[in-house]
Order: sequence, then structure tokens, then C-alpha cells
Amino acid sequence: MTKNVFDDLGFAPEEAAALKLKTDLHTKVVKAAARYSQRQLQTILDESQPRVSDLLRGKMSKFSLEMLVIYAEKLGLRTEIKTTKSRSRGAAAGLALML
Repeated sequence: MTKNVFDDLGFAPEEAAALKLKTDLHTKVVKAAARYSQRQLQTILDESQPRVSDLLRGKMSKFSLEMLVIYAEKLGLRTEIKTTKSRSRGAAAGLALML
């Protein structure tokens, strides 16, 4: 078993890395958003109530990585992507989301 569940599910290494990055960011955005009501989030994120609800309910396919970065910034999180060389030859470089 690897550190990335998407690898274990059979996704290509590149796609698994992107999905893990998006999932990690979404988790941190939702955690930061938990301090606010949905009405407050509508104002902070400049989004409609259904869009805020989709975010909080985990409908990640409706949000791009870029939009999640924008939400993170609006919620006071500083985002940074850090890349590292993979230890195994031929594998994609490791990615980490730093908040």
C-alpha cells in the first residue's frame, strides 16, 4: 500500500499525483471553511449558496485545482506547491501541497 490511495486504485502515477494534490487542498479548504456559516462563506468566497454547498459536501469534480487555490487564499491560507525528486527511478516526481 502506498501513501497515495489513487495509486492503489490503479490510476496512472501522474493522474494519481494530481488527484492527491487536489484532494489534499480540498480537505484543507473545507477545514478552514468550517469556522464560518454557509452565508458567511458565500460572501468570503463570492459564490452562490449551491456552490458553497457543493464545496462543503465534497463534490470535488465541480472545482478545479485553480479554484481551490483561490478559495484557500480567500480563507487566509497561503498555498504553495513543492516538488521533490522521486526516490524510485522512472516514477513521477513527488508533489506536496504546503499550506
